[in-house]
Amino acid sequence: MKPNARATWVGGVRRGKGVVTTGSGTLSQSQYFEADDPKSKGTNPYELIAAAHAASFSMALAEELSGAGFTPQRIATTVTVTLEPQSVGWTVTAIQLDVLAEMPRATQGDFIRAAVRAKTNCTISRLLKANLAMSAKLQIAEPRNHPKVRPSSDNLKVSKTKKQSIGRSSPKP
Repeated sequence: MKPNARATWVGGVRRGKGVVTTGSGTLSQSQYFEADDPKSKGTNPYELIAAAHAASFSMALAEELSGAGFTPQRIATTVTVTLEPQSVGWTVTAIQLDVLAEMPRATQGDFIRAAVRAKTNCTISRLLKANLAMSAKLQIAEPRNHPKVRPSSDNLKVSKTKKQSIGRSSPKP
């Protein structure tokens, strides 16, 4: 499986805007903006990370509960992504998962054990520990009044870089 998405950003970071389209078509030319622009209608990359993590964790928890013999009626997960300024720039320093499940027959202990396993096994949670690969190519554009674009031969390819944890918070009891 290789899901994909495409994003295009136009302009500088403060006044620019972008559109994102997912391979499934669920998001199609959906607008996104800088995270701290309260006037903008659209999403931002950090909100999309939170949404992906909430969805993935909810499915992982449903799987863990099913494996333990329980059938949840409802799982509601809220994920909050915390961004803080660091010397290298804005950095995701914490992700908080808050989950509420409705389920018959389970005890609080059954639920907590399944939730801890889901947090460990969730695909997006594990992504935070992944090696990263990047391919980047600079294409130099002429000023706006000259729409010609000339390709550049400056390319960057980085693969199998190790990701270091920065400010990872421990789960609340």
